[in-house]
Amino acid sequence: MVRKTRSATYNLYQGTTSAASSKKVASSPKPNPGRVRKRRHYFRETKVEQEDPSSASNSGGDSEAEDTFVFKGMASTTCADEDLPDYSAENENVPSILFPQTQIVLRLNPYIQPAAASWLVRKITGKKQDGGAELLVRCEPYGGRKKESLVFHVTASKLKFLEVAEYLELKKVDDHGVLREFTVGDMDSFLHGDNTLDNILTAAEKQMIVLHELENIRALSGEDCIPGYPSHAVYAGQSLFQVYWAEKLISSYYPLHDQDELCKLGEKWYWAFFQAQPFEEIRKYYGESIALYFSFLGFYTTSLIAPAILGIIHLFLPDAASNHSLVFFCIFNLIWVTIFLEVWKRKCSELAYVWGTLRMTKWEEPRANYRGRMVIDRVTGRYQPTYPWWKTCLKIYGVSFPIVVLCLMGAFYVMLCSFWAEEMLMESKQRHGSQTAAYLIFLPSIVYAILVFVMNFYYRKLAEILTEWENHRTQSQFERHRVMKLVLFEFVNNFMSLFYIALYIQDLEMLKYQVFVMLIILQGINHFQEAILPLVLRKAYTAGRDYIVNSCPSIAKVLLSDEDDQGTKEQNIAATATDSIWSPKALGLQPLDATDPRIEMSKSEGEMDSYEGTFDDYLEMFIQFGYVFLFSSVYPLAASWAILNNVLEIRADAFKLCKVFQRPISRRVKDIGAWQIAFEAMGAVAIMTNCALLCLSDDLRSLAPSLSPAEWLLLFVCIEHILIAVTLALRQLIPDTPYFVKMAMAKLEYQSRQALKNEQAFKSRRQLTRRFKTIHGARSKPTTTFEGTTRSPVSTTRKRLPLPRT
Repeated sequence: MVRKTRSATYNLYQGTTSAASSKKVASSPKPNPGRVRKRRHYFRETKVEQEDPSSASNSGGDSEAEDTFVFKGMASTTCADEDLPDYSAENENVPSILFPQTQIVLRLNPYIQPAAASWLVRKITGKKQDGGAELLVRCEPYGGRKKESLVFHVTASKLKFLEVAEYLELKKVDDHGVLREFTVGDMDSFLHGDNTLDNILTAAEKQMIVLHELENIRALSGEDCIPGYPSHAVYAGQSLFQVYWAEKLISSYYPLHDQDELCKLGEKWYWAFFQAQPFEEIRKYYGESIALYFSFLGFYTTSLIAPAILGIIHLFLPDAASNHSLVFFCIFNLIWVTIFLEVWKRKCSELAYVWGTLRMTKWEEPRANYRGRMVIDRVTGRYQPTYPWWKTCLKIYGVSFPIVVLCLMGAFYVMLCSFWAEEMLMESKQRHGSQTAAYLIFLPSIVYAILVFVMNFYYRKLAEILTEWENHRTQSQFERHRVMKLVLFEFVNNFMSLFYIALYIQDLEMLKYQVFVMLIILQGINHFQEAILPLVLRKAYTAGRDYIVNSCPSIAKVLLSDEDDQGTKEQNIAATATDSIWSPKALGLQPLDATDPRIEMSKSEGEMDSYEGTFDDYLEMFIQFGYVFLFSSVYPLAASWAILNNVLEIRADAFKLCKVFQRPISRRVKDIGAWQIAFEAMGAVAIMTNCALLCLSDDLRSLAPSLSPAEWLLLFVCIEHILIAVTLALRQLIPDTPYFVKMAMAKLEYQSRQALKNEQAFKSRRQLTRRFKTIHGARSKPTTTFEGTTRSPVSTTRKRLPLPRT
């Protein structure tokens, strides 16, 4: 595998392009002429979209623009402008339907300053050397309505997609079946089988590429603020897209659904109850993050079959045998938890290798809301905010951690109050036989459930505020600390009542009933709340609005005045005037055709709720995991109910992704992140809880009535330590990465090193050749004298030049 060479223009990601780097590209070895002709044929056969005419990168005579897309070893094979469709704003006859498929929809703040909107458009469509992204943009027709937002449809040309795919080092399978980095210079190796320029990149990868280019729009030196907003300062090298998003100048951005692909995916996914999940189709459409969640959910559900079968067998055993089998059942479940988590690590590594995310770079750009003093970063060489790490640590351990502990204690106290109130009502019923107390006995549980919902709602906001205030540099650090806060609170809310029943009240029958109620009823409510309720509410709102508009126009005019207000006369004139800043011509854009279906799609999907990521989905599985294994010795049938719930969960989550929420932004991940640690911590807690329940069981104590409570406690500690030692041994015995993945990665590493050595040897040979020619002159064939001796063509009277000092 030959190491790829960046184009001269794209080196702007690492800094200013030097003349030497341009010479390196120009002096690269000549490719095979047959391959050159074949690549030219590829680009002439397909309709390659050119950047917007408003983009400065479309100037046909600019030599730097011609170098924007340079193949490795093919500096002369750029596509001519005459071979590309003309999307110029002056060409009014070209229908906007020729505009490529929209990847990202940008909805600006309705009150944004015109200068800020115009500057953003110039940056999106501008050249790389001007700090632009060289993307394609169309705007929706602007009607001048009150509170109406400017809506941009952003995408890229095929050439741009391939260029950035090489820069991001996306991995593709070549014609030899080897997964390696995609390079444009070796494109023939990747265009095999059914692969073409149209489908070599997935929909999720194209979406990610466009978002990457938007986030890498950098401010140049001399651009000190956003036009129209002198208080919104920017610094050289800062991401302007993140500044616009942080300052609420961009109200939302989201990709559009592809209805044809969505229908095909739905038939294979949530409508197919007896088929395996189409993980590859999910990854291509939604990206690796969501595909990995559904892979985990499917793997976890399949792994539950073994404990579920044992739980069903345990149900049909006689009482005496059933009590004695609890020890085996408990130990089996705890060992199963360890094996499941370790095997999932192997499965995760395998998926990450197949998807090309196993060795993703650990370097991340700062978050949009990361605050600090702007200095030149040592890694990127650009101005980026920096914040002392000790201040973040001081905020975490000095302020956030005590506040979280107080919230956990408050939640625990509310739970105790609920139990105390219930006990008081039960005592009142037993003493006085009051019928009122019999009816009110369920009131504490109902009030507690309502309080838990309210506490969860406000605690999530508090966790978000605290984590934002801690000022974490990267998004992964922010998510990790937010997950830790929320998992602790959810653990207290969902499991502390069970711990109270098991260890304080020591009523195992009550504990069994409580686990059954929490596992079945609450998860059924979650299904209704996640997938069905939002769809019903949206349908009811749409139907009610249409009914009011059709039956009561006068009432609709009052209720929907903000939505349907056409604005003032001045606003309408500003929207239609050719010299207005809001007109497409003034923004340097061509609007989409009024009949373009993407306009209605962006409006309808913009009204949908945004998908906040897989956090809530993982959290639901985390809570279920605790119900199943924390008290598995008390309720062995929990795994069976979990399988039934997960089968419905897969379809419910798939349905809400396809029909209820906006299409999420695709993210590349290599594992489930902090959730792996959370599940492993839950497995460790499960060892202690199950050992404690076994020692508290009267049936097991009857086997050794002579043991004192202190001896039972010592037995509990011994069993616990033995199980922990077994789990640690299993973790060491089961490798996290499969053998074939290690061998494949080692082979790629060896090939990369060999390619680097060959490239370095080629450069060294060229340098030595140039130096030899400079010092000794060009070599030529020796000439023969009349005397039969040979002499050099260089004059013998020429003085020998001294070698330069090194």
